[in-house]
Amino acid sequence: MTRVYTANSIMDAHIVKGLLENAGIAAFVRGAYLQGGIGELPVLGLVTVEVADADSARAQALIESYDNADVEDSEDGMA
Repeated sequence: MTRVYTANSIMDAHIVKGLLENAGIAAFVRGAYLQGGIGELPVLGLVTVEVADADSARAQALIESYDNADVEDSEDGMA
């Protein structure tokens, strides 16, 4: 398994997981329950998305496109 994404939140991780699964890539969220154990303060770097090693390059390309779309939308005033 290869880590392809480090999420800011559990929701963020599941959005990326859904994006990858819609493209036919099996994805797994790791560390989702660790964040709740810390308490009210957010701790970054605990929640990740992982895929099979063979799918990592394709997954990273999809995630990069997703991240770039967010940046472009915010520059246009859409986000």
